[in-house]
Amino acid sequence: MGGPATSSAVSSRPSPSRVVLAAPRGYCAGVDRAVQTVEHALDLHGPPVYVRKEIVHNKHVVEQLAERGAIFVEEETEVPEGALVVFSAHGVAPSVHANAAARSLRTIDATCPLVTKVHVEARKFAEQGYQIILVGHDGHEEVEGTTGEAPDSIILVETVDDVDRLVLEDPEHVAYITQTTLSVDETSEIIARLRERFPAITGPKSDDICYATTNRQLAVKQLARECDLVLVIGSKNSSNSNRLVDVTRELGTEAYLIDNAQEVREEWLEQIDTVGITSGASAPEVLVAELVEFFRARGASEISELRAVDEDVRFMLPKQIRDGIAAAATRYPQS
Repeated sequence: MGGPATSSAVSSRPSPSRVVLAAPRGYCAGVDRAVQTVEHALDLHGPPVYVRKEIVHNKHVVEQLAERGAIFVEEETEVPEGALVVFSAHGVAPSVHANAAARSLRTIDATCPLVTKVHVEARKFAEQGYQIILVGHDGHEEVEGTTGEAPDSIILVETVDDVDRLVLEDPEHVAYITQTTLSVDETSEIIARLRERFPAITGPKSDDICYATTNRQLAVKQLARECDLVLVIGSKNSSNSNRLVDVTRELGTEAYLIDNAQEVREEWLEQIDTVGITSGASAPEVLVAELVEFFRARGASEISELRAVDEDVRFMLPKQIRDGIAAAATRYPQS
């Protein structure tokens, strides 16, 4: 009789009993701007609105916009001549703008202003004759766009070992820039090694890693110290979401990347008392709410938020969208 009673007692205990939410989490200003850009373009012009690449790296967001009439393509050359196309938050190379012009495409550029800042730095350093070291992930759309600004001047490095293997023509005339969504700690190590190897190296006046990436990593570090498990909501191709998993695991707390609550595995929750939840900069808050409800339904009785820093950053919508909204308001004034 003792066996079944014990089993019943164990199974009746909620696992986990406590849920802690990281703050800040989720949408950054650049993602919010990019998603709103496509939504407004659909409202103003009607479908279809073409989008080069995923507007942001989130499966849920892309599917929602596709249902409204957005058509996602890999290259601008797939867009019918004269059609409307939105460029994603990750930025594009000058060659993409040239191709779009050659096809008479109507373009709306939803590049995050913080990515644009890196593009400007790349052009400036290249014009000044610097060999540019770009710290980033090979194949990432942001890296491809930035490299396209000065393809003959940029060398990509991903690790400290890559830095050690560098052979430069003029070590006295070298600059570095970085992708905006990297691990803050890892990138600091790489930059420190660059400075060791090339003491004359110059860099941007302010960090290229964006405020949201930095803040979400800071928040998840605090979360990791309080939780037995951390779940990061974000898509597999989201660089900043993957970094949240990495940062958590480096602190010794298990972490998993999930697109939504349906991807939670039962074995992850065994003997877990406190679970932490955060989300990448391209993940909408509705997915967090669904995950919280998942744990509430399992019997989690304590839901709290751990705030690391306050954010209050907003970016203006692209001029074409602002002008379109203003024109629509003039045509159809509120009564």
